Amino acid sequence: MNPARRRLFCAACAVPFAALVAGCGDSKTEAASAAAQDFTSATTCELDGMSLADYPGPKAQVHYANAAAPVFFCDTVELFAALLNPEQVRAVRAAYVQDMARADWNQPRGHWIDAKSAWFVVGSKRHGSMGPTFASFAAEDAARQFAGQHGGKALRYAEVKPDMADLSGGAKHDARM
Repeated sequence: MNPARRRLFCAACAVPFAALVAGCGDSKTEAASAAAQDFTSATTCELDGMSLADYPGPKAQVHYANAAAPVFFCDTVELFAALLNPEQVRAVRAAYVQDMARADWNQPRGHWIDAKSAWFVVGSKRHGSMGPTFASFAAEDAARQFAGQHGGKALRYAEVKPDMADLSGGAKHDARM
């Protein structure tokens, strides 16, 4: 290869390589930015704009790739509706739900756990912000105990199917709308 052609080839390769390296970022910084965060009294739901602090039941948050801050959901059903939607094309770095064995159902704060490792009780009598919700738990025994008290079935994240994340009943359960 002649020297002029070699310089052109090297320059052409350097641009994509530089872009790739710049996009990689520091893994410590990226991991810290994907850590669970608690919501404030001003935090609103990504899907419907409802205030998270105003409603009972488990909340959720998603950290999308290339996003500086997480988006929050006022209900775990909304989380599944967003993530299991076939039109979902945003890369997810992390998703969290609250461990309802530790959080107060009526005013849940903190106690965030990885959504993909959580247990969910689907079909219970307990309601969240959107009516029927998926109660989330870190441990299987806590999920099964909740199901024994309030009805429903304990499932792993991967067992929840898109048709289970029905958002049609939310408005009829919200007297504030």
